[in-house]
Amino acid sequence: MSPSTTDPAQTPRQRYRAQVQQEIKQTALAQIAEGGIEALSINAIAKALGMSGPALYKYFRNRDDLLTALISDGYEDAAEAVRTAAHRAADRSPRERLLALAHAYRDWALAQPHRYLLLQGTPATTYEAPAHTTDSARAVMGPFLAVLAEGTPWPAAEPLYDEVRAWVTDTPAVAEWAAAYAPTADDPVPALAASVLAWSRMHGIVNLEVQGSFQGMGHDSATLLALEIGSLADAAGLPSGA
Repeated sequence: MSPSTTDPAQTPRQRYRAQVQQEIKQTALAQIAEGGIEALSINAIAKALGMSGPALYKYFRNRDDLLTALISDGYEDAAEAVRTAAHRAADRSPRERLLALAHAYRDWALAQPHRYLLLQGTPATTYEAPAHTTDSARAVMGPFLAVLAEGTPWPAAEPLYDEVRAWVTDTPAVAEWAAAYAPTADDPVPALAASVLAWSRMHGIVNLEVQGSFQGMGHDSATLLALEIGSLADAAGLPSGA
């Protein structure tokens, strides 16, 4: 989420800086909404805000720095939408909670497709996201991992388990992520593998829908998402009762 411009702990200078940064980001998002990531132009943003290009660089070092801020904000916003859904569905069955999370993410993406595509669409030319944006992405999937940890191992997924086990061994941040969201799991690998599958199934549907690929096919994509997530819930052994 963006820094507050009314935080009483901030000095007037800090509040002004935060306000200008927010205006820059909003203008950048408007550019992306109209023309995609490649339409993002520091000079055009500066002109729209009545600033010079060099003046804008006082707030963001370069175009990539601005893109990173937009991506981080996007992941944080999506994560908040998923967390809110998790809270609202807390007294429901694991299967129902998983579906609620998937629908919350789809709703977020459809409400602001340009921000979704900023995170999951075609990357900007020459841009390479810093490592910390991966942590932001994991925050989105954390509630999914927490629900899937309530399931049981899935024998057919053993080949994926082996790959995920190596991933956990080679990437301490993944082990930390699993410990944070599935602290009681004796073995986090089945839940992590199921989370990878949930991510791929969910994004497969949402991405196609955001890009208009389902138009004219005569079905509701929410139904397709429910079927895919339901199938995964069955395979992952998620209980259907609260």
